[in-house]
Formats: sequence, C-alpha cells, structure tokens
Amino acid sequence: MDHLKLAQNIVDRVGGKDNIQSLTHCATRLRFVLNDNRKADAEILENTAGILKVVESGGQFQVVVGNDVSEVYKHIVAEGEFDGAGSGGSSEKEKKSIRSAIFGLISGSLTPLIPVFAGAGLVKALLIVLERAGWIAVDSGTYAILAAAGNSIFYFLPILLGITIAKVLNVNSYVAAAIGAALMEPNFTALTAAGSTTHFLGIPVSLMNYASSVFPMFIAVSIYAVLEKFLKKIMHKNVQLFAVPFLSLVIMVPLTAMLIGPFGQYVGQWVGDAVNFLINSNSVIAGIILGGSWSFLVLLGLHWATVPIIMSNLSAGGDLIVPLAATSVAASMGIGLGVFLKTKDKDLKALSGSSFLSAILSGVTEPILYGIILRYRKTLIYLVVAGAIGGGVMGYLGVKLIVFNFFLNIFTLPAQSPMLYYIIGILVAVAAGALAVVLFGYESKKQGLDTDKPDVQLKQQSESGSGSGMDKFGAGSIGSGTSGAVESFIASPMQGTILPLSEVDDIVFSSESMGKGIAIIPSKGVLVSPVDGIVAVTMKSAHAIAVTSDEGVEILMHIGVDTVKLKGQHFTQKVQEGDRIRQGDVLIEFDMQSIENEGFKLTTPIVVTNSDNFAVITPLLSGGTVAAAERLLSIRA
Repeated sequence: MDHLKLAQNIVDRVGGKDNIQSLTHCATRLRFVLNDNRKADAEILENTAGILKVVESGGQFQVVVGNDVSEVYKHIVAEGEFDGAGSGGSSEKEKKSIRSAIFGLISGSLTPLIPVFAGAGLVKALLIVLERAGWIAVDSGTYAILAAAGNSIFYFLPILLGITIAKVLNVNSYVAAAIGAALMEPNFTALTAAGSTTHFLGIPVSLMNYASSVFPMFIAVSIYAVLEKFLKKIMHKNVQLFAVPFLSLVIMVPLTAMLIGPFGQYVGQWVGDAVNFLINSNSVIAGIILGGSWSFLVLLGLHWATVPIIMSNLSAGGDLIVPLAATSVAASMGIGLGVFLKTKDKDLKALSGSSFLSAILSGVTEPILYGIILRYRKTLIYLVVAGAIGGGVMGYLGVKLIVFNFFLNIFTLPAQSPMLYYIIGILVAVAAGALAVVLFGYESKKQGLDTDKPDVQLKQQSESGSGSGMDKFGAGSIGSGTSGAVESFIASPMQGTILPLSEVDDIVFSSESMGKGIAIIPSKGVLVSPVDGIVAVTMKSAHAIAVTSDEGVEILMHIGVDTVKLKGQHFTQKVQEGDRIRQGDVLIEFDMQSIENEGFKLTTPIVVTNSDNFAVITPLLSGGTVAAAERLLSIRA
C-alpha cells in the first residue's frame, strides 16, 4: 500500500487541509473534526483502495483504514503541518448538536491516550502474572519501577487529559496541562492529608484526590477554552503572550479546586453509580444487552464515552462494563473464524484469517466489522446473538476488570478477575459466532438495500434472487473439467473489446468487492442475456441489470462507469424483473454516442456477485475482441 498516496487522497476527499479542524487516530481509524462535513465526499472515500469504511458520528468524520492507520496518519500530519490542533482553517464550522459535540470531545480527547492506556495496562497485567507466579516480590525495587511504568499514566491522567482536550478545543494545551498538574502538585495534595476541607480567600474548598480522575478535566478545560478565547478578544496582542496564561491559571486553578473539581468528581460518581446499579441489579440481563449491542457502539464510535465510567469504576475497586462488552468483541472474532472455515474464496479466506489472528493478538476487530460483518449483513444477527449469549454467561460469572485495558487480546487476560471465568465467557461468544457461520452460512438471501449506492443495491438484490447457488449448481451445466468438478459457462452479453476487471476505472469493480469477472468496452449498443435463467434485478436508471442462471450463477452487468448519474437517459430496458430469459435475448439497448458525449466511459463490468459460492471463476479471454454469445467465463463449483 502506498501510504503517502492514500494520505493525499484522504486529505483531498475530506475537503482539503483547510477544512481539517483537528485530527487524531486510534487503532484503525483516522478521526477528523472538520470545519464543514459537507465538503467531504464519503462515497468516494469508501470506494478508495485502502479504506474500509467511513463513519460520521459523535461530531467526527471517521475514516477506517485498518492496521496501516498510523503510517497514513503520519503522512497526513506531515502534508498538512498540523497535529491534533488542526490546520486553523477559517471555514465556517458546521453546526453540531450538543450530543455530537459532547461525544466528539470525549472520544477525540481519549483516543490519543488509548495506546498508552493499553501499554500501561499490559505492564500492570504482567506484574500480576509475575507476582502470582512468585517470580517477583511486591517490596522489591524491580516491582516498584515496573509499577511506576504501569501506574504513571493513570495517576497523572488529569495532566495528559488537559493536553488532549485542549487540542480538540483548539486552545493552549500547556496551560490546560498546568491546570491538571495543579491538582497533582505536592502543596495541593498535602492539603488532603491534613483534612477534607481548606479555604481560599475565606471560601471553603472540599478536598479530593484527583489522581486518575477524568470528568473534572473535561469540565475545567471546556470552561478554560471559553475563557481563553474571551481574554484574547479583549486584550491587546502585545500582552497576550504572558497575560492570557497568567490570568487563565489565576482564575481556573482556584475555580477548579473550589467548584469544578468536586462537581466533576460527583458527576463521574453519579454516572458510574447509575450504570453499575443497572449491572448489579441483574448482571445476566445487563450482560445480554451490553454483549449484544457493544459492537454497534464501536461502529458509531460512541464506545469511548464509557472510558470515564470505567476509570471511575477501577478507582473504586473494579469494573464490570469491560468484561461484558468484551463478549461482543469475541463474537466478532468468532464470525471471522467461522468465515475462514466456511469460505472457499481464497481472498475472503485470507482476509478473515488475517483479521481473526490480528484480533486475537491486538484486540482490534474493525477489519472484521467493516470487511466481513457489514459486507455480509446476515452475520449482524450472529454478532448480536453470540455477543448476548457470551454477555449473559459473563454476567452470571461476575467477572471484573481489575487493571485498565480497553482491548480484548491474549495479553490482557490477567487484567480480568477471575481470569478463568473470563476466558469461559469469551470462548462461549467466540464459539457461538463461529458455529453460527459454519452452520447457517454468511451470505444473506435478503440483504438490506443501500439506496444511496445503486451498484451496491444491485449486488445485494441479485444475491437475494436465488439460493446459495451451490444447491442448484450443475443442473444445467454444459460439461465438466478434468478434475471432475462441474463446470458452467457465461457467454458474452455484448460485442466489444476485452478488458481485465482490475483495469476498470471504478474501485468497486476493480477491487472485486462486487465479485469476480471481466469487463468489455462495447462496440455496439446492445446488451443481451449471457445465460438461460431469470431477470433478478432491474434498475430505474436502466444502466445495469442482474440475471440468475439456471445453474444458480448470479451475474451483474453494469453499462459504463458512473452512468447511474444519467438517470436512465440513453438507455432502453427490454425486460422486467422476474422475466424468463434465454441466452441471447436483448436486455438493454443504449445509445453509445450520446453516453460518450455526456462524458461517460462505456466500460462494462460483468461480474459474478455470488463468487464466494464457487471454487474457480476463470476468464476465457484475456484480451482482443469478443462477439456476443461467445464463451466469456468458466465457472467451477
């Protein structure tokens, strides 16, 4: 993958660097906050090689890249000369709802810290293993040094949160960090040892321990952001350099200590208590709900909003949310494993196998979610059911997270207690997801339609036009190969020049995401049926059509590139959905000259949309010209 080229394409398609307000990344996603989301082209981005999915959620424009995300991020930062705080573009910002703004702030602030959370969590998990094995003494210098490595990020979390929150809000991150540092400064923390209250200018101050706290900093830095912008507006530029930080610290540190800090702590406690009350009331039901729904929060990017609650729970002795949510992650792993065991398609097997292995080692399941589950939407049902089953088991067993870690992988098992019960709950979810795929398959006969993407709609509808294909394959086959496998042929639906599918100027087809096949540049404006069968799908725009052969092969023919934009002009459809057709029957007539005059290419992909059902799909011609009704593709079960 050319990371630099992909980075440049992404920047162009999100509206250019001037439209980027801020950028962070997590394990698989680039998380943009844009000045105007309307300037971004999500559809083209999703059809760009190297991009799995585009999600708009929580005030963020999220581009899912996968495991190469950090490399792409580096190139974007270098290209745009910004990091976190954005490019400072002056475009009018898109109005966002309060809910979106809150979720955007939380996820954008916590996302940069997730890698170090994960690393520190692993250090703490390692200490647990070493201590339980008797290989290290808790009073040794080695233990103390490793404990410092594992605890530092959590103890000094207010300081680091000050930096990340300020970057999202585009204010001075060092002043924000100083506000958080003030809560950890020895003179201040010494007051808590002397009592629970003190005074500031005669005003009583409730003293609290702010180590590992989250909510106070979100409130404090949000207010500081308003204050800084106000001070810059009323003060002369010549004095802003020292006067704005001075007044910000003098105002914000006492205000945080007196009011914001205690209020933030109480808010965090109240929210955590409410969530934990629901879990403790009936942990099995809570597990079923959370296990069945967690992956949808991940898809929307809203799962980061639970981190403050989790952190609060850990400071109180243990968290119940993460073990329950982990079963949804395990269910997606199981689906990846099931597809690997079930599929005969070598590309899908490679994708599912590598994604499953990556998930086990890193806990990152977005490649499975976006590359498999959202592609084969029947598996969404398995995801919910398997996650709910695992969540119910996990809730019944009463597992808790004892050191922070937000990822499910083999290295974080010691972070859960009892670890054996946790493993049982995870294995139940993995097994349920894998078995569902193996027993019931992964392709849906009635895929939901994406009406905003006609080509995807056409493929989904054509997949629902017949059974799996394998059940009926061979009933009308023409012959068999030397291996004894049943073979069928697809005839050319038009006359013209052969072009490999990989050279089609449309990533949806050239990447074979719609299926395997070949393309033709037509020399005559007539499309005929390549098989005996039925018309499975037609389009109002008449630019494409899908048929299903008597042998169960589902074939999509798409006349031209982006010709859906013509809205039916220059196309005349001769058949209707459900019509019985014979090979050579005219399906569509089209005015080649008029289409080309409109600026559209006539390259026509012919793809087998249920390619995964067949062992081998072979083009019989690699170049040159082809006549209508001449053999074009060989299909073997």
